[in-house]
Amino acid sequence: MVAVAVAAAALAGAGVLWWMHRPQVRRQAGLNVLIITIDTLRADSVGCYGEGGRDTPWMDALAAAGVRFHRAHAHNVVTLPSHANILSGLYPSQHGVRDNAGFRFPAGRETLATILKRAGYRTGAFVSAFPLDSRFGLDRGFDVYDDRLGGAEIRSGFQVPERSGAETVEAARRWLAAQGEARVFCFVHLYEPHFPYQPPEPFASRFPTNPYRGEVAAADAALAPLLKPLLDAGPRGRTLVVLTGDHGESLGEHGEMTHGIFAYESTLRVPLVFFAPKIFKPRVVATPVRHVDVLPTVLDALGLEPPAHLPGRSLLDVAARDEGAAEDSYFEALSPSLNQGWAPLRGILHDGLKYVELPIPELYNLTRDAAESKNLAASRPVELESMRALLSGLRRDELPVTRGEEEASARERLRALGYLAASGPSPTKERYTEQDDPKQLIDIDRRQSDALGRYYAGDLGGAIALCRENIKRRPDMPMAYLHLASFERARGDLGAAVNALRQAVALRPLDMESVALLGVYLNEGGRSREAAELLEPYTKAPRPDLDVLTARGVALATLGRNEEALAAFAAAREVDPSNAMVVVNVATVHLMAGELDRARRMFEDALRIDPGLARAHNSLGVIAAREGRLDGAIEHWKRAAALDPNDYQTLFNLGSTLRRLGRDDEARPYLQAYVREAPAAEETRDLARVRSWLGERGQGGAGR
Repeated sequence: MVAVAVAAAALAGAGVLWWMHRPQVRRQAGLNVLIITIDTLRADSVGCYGEGGRDTPWMDALAAAGVRFHRAHAHNVVTLPSHANILSGLYPSQHGVRDNAGFRFPAGRETLATILKRAGYRTGAFVSAFPLDSRFGLDRGFDVYDDRLGGAEIRSGFQVPERSGAETVEAARRWLAAQGEARVFCFVHLYEPHFPYQPPEPFASRFPTNPYRGEVAAADAALAPLLKPLLDAGPRGRTLVVLTGDHGESLGEHGEMTHGIFAYESTLRVPLVFFAPKIFKPRVVATPVRHVDVLPTVLDALGLEPPAHLPGRSLLDVAARDEGAAEDSYFEALSPSLNQGWAPLRGILHDGLKYVELPIPELYNLTRDAAESKNLAASRPVELESMRALLSGLRRDELPVTRGEEEASARERLRALGYLAASGPSPTKERYTEQDDPKQLIDIDRRQSDALGRYYAGDLGGAIALCRENIKRRPDMPMAYLHLASFERARGDLGAAVNALRQAVALRPLDMESVALLGVYLNEGGRSREAAELLEPYTKAPRPDLDVLTARGVALATLGRNEEALAAFAAAREVDPSNAMVVVNVATVHLMAGELDRARRMFEDALRIDPGLARAHNSLGVIAAREGRLDGAIEHWKRAAALDPNDYQTLFNLGSTLRRLGRDDEARPYLQAYVREAPAAEETRDLARVRSWLGERGQGGAGR
């Protein structure tokens, strides 16, 4: 008995000594917080995660001085839901945001911004692309939510307004500098390296055969002004930095060209770095972690209590000791199901295994098969059923997958217009078969990527042919019709574009993007009365869509129904008071009515919200010209042309005015650009006059 007691005492003593030598978890109340997300950033595209390249020196420096989590996973493979996960600490099945369009982050849910604002922080967000526009609900809790992207005049089924990472970082730096010694939480989002990959110089020349890698390098360089002062401060610094990607990019792996279809490691695994020398010692952590762990970790580091019942955990202990079991992680990819009628993809990561729930199920051992090249589902039935049960448990309290429901009166109006499917959310099937499995349909995604590539290269005929081939292969895909409509419009065939959009609306009658775009194209085709009637029932929704209200307002203004148009724009401003294009549209109504002073003031108001609006400058030029102030008109038109070199109306106004003033050398390049850009069907008479003056009869540009 004595020997046993002595042995027990020895063990106890050894345990005490061992514990005393373990690194201690440290917290630091009052630290500033900076969260940086880089869109579409594969983990292995960052030097310290990949092959040790030197393309990302600033991210690598941050990782070397902080904690780099080697195996971090997202829960979604598209932008809006993934950022909702990061900022709320919730799974998408808990907050309900499942795709980039048609969903809103719920007003009753806490986010890092709402929590830190309540704790006395000044809060600012600076985003680089439309999927994070304030209308989608992630702006709650931020004193400043800067989503002024430029490109507000873009209307396309697949292009979104964005701004460069360098511009976003500069806006964030200005705001940070203005906060003085106040505690701040700053969220910065960079859109590089999202498709299409078009890196600026010098990165385009450095990576001529790998533009994705060039965009990653450009994003890293854009972060330098933000990261350098923090790295230079070292232990004296008072900022906790979190850097991650919202999801990755397939780059052709498993047949997927970009992201959003599958949830293989190329798109699900992301970099994750925590940097705060007062809290973290430099370390590489092998324990798998998740995006839902970010919020509880930040709050724990600051000594603040996280909300109850979060699925994530604080990583302070893991960061200090690289110990602890991996937590199960839920993931999903629902965009193909919501937008194209394919089978929904959900899955779970558990103890090195990865289960993908699809009509053709997938099971991988990531420890032995990081490339996910061997599907074990057929050969491991016991493990497969175990993973199914775990996934089912995680989904027990899942919110239904619904885009915004319309009220009963709106549904009745839509039914009256022939939209029989308008009584519920996006159409789903009771049972999906192997023919609906994304693995069986990935050729459609490849063709669509090829079609987009051809569009960007100017091959509209090739893009349209590929789009029509996809529709023939799978005629129940609304997104294919959206893309076809955009291609047809670019080719100048508005009739074909409208027909394609009607197909998209018939398949998904409550998708506001399709409905609003149909209204825009009808109006452009001189069918404003039809557009106004189409859009009217959608404006009766409890929370009408901004683009629907705007498109109807434009149609009403074109019809001369100015009071109704102004009412539609007023409703749009209630939806989004910071939207500069709504202000431009109101100003345009006043301009059309000859109310020049009022129009001028409103165009100037719009430019105070977004200085990059070419249309506002063009209209101010029109007002100045009507008032006989030609120098002022030319100045505005030159600014408009610099902002939007493809706007043929601005080019014509500027070139023809310079010519009338005898400034022929200045006029010529603008009029030549007008000939290249103007649609022949709409500008026949003016094109003939300009070509005659230029001495280019019979020549000129193709219609856009």
